[in-house]
Amino acid sequence: VICQLYTSPPAGTTVLCMDEKRLFAHRRRPGVRPCAPNRSCRKEFVYSRHGSSVLMATFDIATGEVFGHCNATRTGDDLVEFMERVAARYPGPVVVIWDNLNVHYDGKARRWSAFNERHGHRFTFVYTPKHASWVNQVEIWFSILERRVLRNGSFANVAEVVERTTGYIDHWNSEEAHPFNWTFRGTRDFRTRTDLGFHACSPHRLLAS
Repeated sequence: VICQLYTSPPAGTTVLCMDEKRLFAHRRRPGVRPCAPNRSCRKEFVYSRHGSSVLMATFDIATGEVFGHCNATRTGDDLVEFMERVAARYPGPVVVIWDNLNVHYDGKARRWSAFNERHGHRFTFVYTPKHASWVNQVEIWFSILERRVLRNGSFANVAEVVERTTGYIDHWNSEEAHPFNWTFRGTRDFRTRTDLGFHACSPHRLLAS
């Protein structure tokens, strides 16, 4: 179902991949040594911790646009507040693809049923298979953020890592936003288990550029 949404999204519907990422304010000692001619970048693996924040973000599979907000916590109420921002940003039908985190389900508060009622039932929530959250395209964008901003970064406080992250989102949307081109690679053949009444599908790795 998810791959079909990626390759053939419903007409007039926005398909968003949504997830959360923890941002750590780690300050490296003495810091990152920048690259120089004939010398690679160097960083000290000893660091001090200065708190963390949570990035909640959506990735529009049609445009590559990222919409994100940083929050101190990741509760059900925090996520509903973020999704209200998403609803205001995308007024038409929306399909949300996300993983099986507990706050992504209704819960006793029926948070998503109530949310959908408030917005005319124009949201559809699709869950990735368990242990397959990597199918979510926003994870690809998170890996780009990790490599370019976070992995070698040194941040003195939470405000600094949040500022760098939101700044990169602005840069991405204005300069680099593009839909990911998904391809297949590394297929393997598995025997068909007719005795158990199912066909074992060949697993594959989905890549994007």
